[in-house]
Amino acid sequence: MAGSAPGVSSTGSTGSTGGTGGTGSTGPRGATAGSAKNSLVDQRILGVDPGLTRCGFAVVEMRRDRSGESIHVEVTGTRSHQDLAERILAIQRAAEALLDTYAPDVLAIERVFAQNNAPTVVGTAQASGVVIAAAAARGIPVAWHTPSEVKAAVTDDGRAQKDAVARMVQRILRLPSLPTPVDATDAYAVAICHAWRAGIGTRHDMSADTSTHQGAKTSWQRAAEAQESSLTPAQQAWRAAERRSRAPGGRVGGRGAGGRR
Repeated sequence: MAGSAPGVSSTGSTGSTGGTGGTGSTGPRGATAGSAKNSLVDQRILGVDPGLTRCGFAVVEMRRDRSGESIHVEVTGTRSHQDLAERILAIQRAAEALLDTYAPDVLAIERVFAQNNAPTVVGTAQASGVVIAAAAARGIPVAWHTPSEVKAAVTDDGRAQKDAVARMVQRILRLPSLPTPVDATDAYAVAICHAWRAGIGTRHDMSADTSTHQGAKTSWQRAAEAQESSLTPAQQAWRAAERRSRAPGGRVGGRGAGGRR
């Protein structure tokens, strides 16, 4: 994939290589229900690194033992000389095909953030919009994560460099080589970030900490609120203590949670 040019949708392997360019060997899961209603079980996540020139997509299955498997990865590209409407449509169709083929439990996408390069921001927002709309049309929950959240979740460092993220993605998903190109790496990382922030493999649901682009609540956040309303006072107090422990300077049992011990 490293040598693939924008404008060609490159299909990735099904858990067999670290990057794109291979052929899939495992058929897609059927369109039966996923596991989004229970964050303690395996989940299939479509991670997206949005972009109009290059848009990374990665389908992973994350397990409750905090391991994961690459199901499919690809980068869909468009060229700057193409008509804008055609470029946006190409991204939309790629997203629709993946959503229909792999039936993810949730779509996790990197949140658009401010840059000095306005055209890049606009293009990223346009790509994000059609991907989000495609998921919403299929009733698939959408969650947003900032670049710093993704880096912190995957490497424990919100300012980690790209190579550090790639190494951790390879380790977590047990890929035979480093994922390439960077768009594929970032899509993998977004999916892993969401899995861990959603509480897969933990005793609590962290989806309440997931931010959406405009501050709206995701389907997972609303489900978490409904679940919490059914907890006993003691259970609610314990969950509140867990959340405080994850906040900067938070303390549980007299020990700060902000630093590593």
